[in-house]
Amino acid sequence: MEHKKSLLNSSALPITPQIELYIPTVGEILEDEKYYYNLVFSLCSTPSDYMVQLDDAGIDYTKITDYELFLMLFQMHKAQDFSLLFPKLDMSGFQICSNSETQEKVLYDEMSGIMLDSLITSQITDTLRLINGLKKHVVKPGNDEAKRYLLEKERKRLKRNANKPYKSQLENLVIALVNRAEFKYNYEEVMDLSIYKFNQSFNQIRTGINFHNTMRGIYAGTIDISKITDKASLSWISED
Repeated sequence: MEHKKSLLNSSALPITPQIELYIPTVGEILEDEKYYYNLVFSLCSTPSDYMVQLDDAGIDYTKITDYELFLMLFQMHKAQDFSLLFPKLDMSGFQICSNSETQEKVLYDEMSGIMLDSLITSQITDTLRLINGLKKHVVKPGNDEAKRYLLEKERKRLKRNANKPYKSQLENLVIALVNRAEFKYNYEEVMDLSIYKFNQSFNQIRTGINFHNTMRGIYAGTIDISKITDKASLSWISED
């Protein structure tokens, strides 16, 4: 979705006149990184992300919609603390009910009168992905055999990672960037950056590194520029 105001100059984004999505800082997320990203992931997940769990529940992940999954996961997580995403909204009061006009299942909070339908929740998930640098994960198997293969592959991956301790991704990125000359912030200053600004800085530095490596290869004769299919690697400006 498009936003009139630049995300570089925003601390929150309006979804509707009643709903505002907060853009947390790096420091706020690092207070409990695992909790934050688990919550974001639960709201942004697609059926492809939950293919094994859905299959175990007898649900075909290729037939359930993103919105139907959102409603399921929201019901599971609505008692959690959403204040880092919606500081002005109490999510615990929302219940699944039917919109009398459209007959669509919606989330409705009787006390505030706020309703979340498929369009609004889609705007929320799209904005969350944008803020946090996440890509929408969609896997569409061509046939039943391919579906079984993907399910078994994902089941093995989940089993393999089941007992592994959580590893902080954001903390590692902070350490990596603070120790690069291109990044102009120290450990204290980076904590006040919004997660969007931080992610954009990371993407730009990564793009610059790839660009310089590509140019060195071209000048050294080890890379044939005519065979480069990804023309974005020929620019030092990130487009992410």
